[in-house]
Amino acid sequence: MTVFPALQRISSAIKPFSSIYYYGGVTSGRGLRTSVVKCSEDPAKRDSVVTLEQLKAMLASRNIQLFDVRNPEEFQAGRIPAATNIPLEKLEESLQLPPKVFERRFQVKAPKKEDDNIVFHCQRGRRSLTALEIALRLGFSRARHYAGGYSEWAEKEKQ
Repeated sequence: MTVFPALQRISSAIKPFSSIYYYGGVTSGRGLRTSVVKCSEDPAKRDSVVTLEQLKAMLASRNIQLFDVRNPEEFQAGRIPAATNIPLEKLEESLQLPPKVFERRFQVKAPKKEDDNIVFHCQRGRRSLTALEIALRLGFSRARHYAGGYSEWAEKEKQ
């Protein structure tokens, strides 16, 4: 038996109250496997996933820095309004540019490390999660990603 299903149930049960982190498994001398889990009540460590409803609200209020990390061909084929295209393979370099250079290159305000309205998206969520990891590593501690991606956006907008 693995701990992951149990950990997922615990995580979803306490999600509204805290963040949960899985640090890895420990195997005892008798072959029993356990997990090391840390819970944090720190509200700054909130969920990093933006829902479709949250994304729409942020777009409506114009309180978003939305970065599409798909390749330019995908971006040209269809995009979420107000999104700026920065392909994933260029993201790390781009986020480290001086603000004036970033603004000239992408025609939008450069994100600041403390901004809480930075959202990454891609087609289905995998690349945007990688983008989020890059941003967090670079110190953009409040960045988030839209896991539904352009696929969900396009599907829901047709309805």
